[in-house]
Amino acid sequence: MKVYNTLTRSEEEFVPLNDKTVNMFVCGQTPYDDAHLGHARNYIIFDVVARWLRHEGYKVNYVQNITDIDDKIINRAKEQGITAEQLERRYEKRFLEDMEVIGVKKDITKYARSHDYIEAIRQQIQLLLDKGYAYYLDGDIYYDVDKFKDYTKLSGMKLEELKNHRVEPKEGKKNVYDFALWKAAKPGEPKWDIKLNINGKEMELQGRPGWHIEDTAITYTLFGPQYDLHGGASELIFPHHTNEIAQAEAAFGKKPFVRYWLHVGVLNINNVKMSKSLKNFITIRDALAKYDPEALRLLMVSANYRKEINYTEKMMEDSQGKLNYMYNSFSILYNYHKIISSKGSDESNLINEFKKFEKEFTELMNDDFNTSVALMKLIAILTTVRAYLESHDGITQSSKDSLIKGILEYANIFGILENTYYKESIPEGLEDLMKERDRLRKSKNYAEADKIREDIKQRYGVLLEDTEYGTVWYKKRAQESTSA
Repeated sequence: MKVYNTLTRSEEEFVPLNDKTVNMFVCGQTPYDDAHLGHARNYIIFDVVARWLRHEGYKVNYVQNITDIDDKIINRAKEQGITAEQLERRYEKRFLEDMEVIGVKKDITKYARSHDYIEAIRQQIQLLLDKGYAYYLDGDIYYDVDKFKDYTKLSGMKLEELKNHRVEPKEGKKNVYDFALWKAAKPGEPKWDIKLNINGKEMELQGRPGWHIEDTAITYTLFGPQYDLHGGASELIFPHHTNEIAQAEAAFGKKPFVRYWLHVGVLNINNVKMSKSLKNFITIRDALAKYDPEALRLLMVSANYRKEINYTEKMMEDSQGKLNYMYNSFSILYNYHKIISSKGSDESNLINEFKKFEKEFTELMNDDFNTSVALMKLIAILTTVRAYLESHDGITQSSKDSLIKGILEYANIFGILENTYYKESIPEGLEDLMKERDRLRKSKNYAEADKIREDIKQRYGVLLEDTEYGTVWYKKRAQESTSA
């Protein structure tokens, strides 16, 4: 298996530290508002990564943090006249509900809240002070970036370039790009008491941790000073992941702190990054009011994970149509009743085609998680199976069972075909009406074709949709099958 490592800017053989066990950390949510589709892309991609690793026989300890201490939470809570904890708990609950609906939550080993690791944060700050990488300034503790010589190795930026990016303003800092490890308490804000030895003197500080120190305290506690895989959005390369490396490698002395860094391209809307600060975002809940959760997953795996996606409503509509086609095609196989006793040469060829698909799918996923082409292969094999069943007089039970098991196995890597829609066979008489409608459409008699569509809806409760793969049918709209 090969993965693209942001740290080395190259594709590398994936070799975990501990044989078949993978410790994997992905930057999680800061719950001050509902999660949007940009977040969904990130979490769906790494969910697929975790699923594939497990499919390949790895035990994956998959941890996401929840940043429940942050300026954004504090400021939003003040706007709403509630405590930071009340606001955070509200949106944390909604976030976890969203993750459950889109099929991510069940694959997470642990969601780690930042405030549960205050003592680990204190210990790490003390190590950095003792080793000369941190300094005290008016109740705050800052990291001295100039002391860490490899600071820009992940981003590839020049040190002087950092002044043009996100920095934390504070008069008296040694360098403009130094970042906070601990922030002094302000009236009305959440705070904790810690003791630190600073320049030989024990001091009691009241305050809260900086953003970056939370993650390294969590991973050190759960994984130790070095672990296998760290994932996140590409926008976090600097400053967040850059600062994680500086903290962890300076404190614990283990290099590289993370062996493989994987980053997901941002989701844009109108060619601008979707973000809460720009107020140009679509929440997961809003999207799932119109589309199936699996259609959202399908969209996110349809592109290379490292590339940006420029989101449009048309893309989501196409993804829903593609999903409906896959369910229809698999339903034909699942409900197929023409069972014969022995295989013919055509059936043997079909099974060989499926074995070829399995090999190609595996090679693609083992080549830096090439989900986009692997998905195309999955749709193609569904089309092949469907065409075979529609043009032959039967199939053996063993081949049918093998195809059902295999297709579900590989579809579930993407988190699709996990509902039971396919168990509902096409109603008797519907297929003939659909063929008649197709005939009318081909002859451009659209008025009569539309009458048949409406008749089908009234008689069977079935909706028809014309997709690039042909006409598909379904009984349930996405909003009827989600709790978003």
